[in-house]
Amino acid sequence: MPRSQNKVASHRRRKRVMQQAKGYWGARSKVYTVAKHHVEKGLQHAYRDRKTKKRTFRQLWIARINAAARLHGTTYSRLINGLNKKQVDINRKILADLAVNNPPAFAEVVKFVSS
Repeated sequence: MPRSQNKVASHRRRKRVMQQAKGYWGARSKVYTVAKHHVEKGLQHAYRDRKTKKRTFRQLWIARINAAARLHGTTYSRLINGLNKKQVDINRKILADLAVNNPPAFAEVVKFVSS
């Protein structure tokens, strides 16, 4: 009895990997075994960097808030501490946006916290 290979499923699996490798350079997009490794590695990076992106953006927001706060004679840590004491619930993303796009509003927040 001949060996069953299930060509349909294996072809579909290869086709999916080659589709994901589209746009890769050289053999990475042409040769199945090479493409398979690079697609797998790319998916690992994507998974890892979805977590890293959150960290990176928080660092950016904190740096922007700190720079803007220092222009108004305070520091990031004093500003956040003051917000917590006054029970103002505003997140770092919004604070950073205010600092960059609406400096007068940010100045009002700093004045409210320091008073």
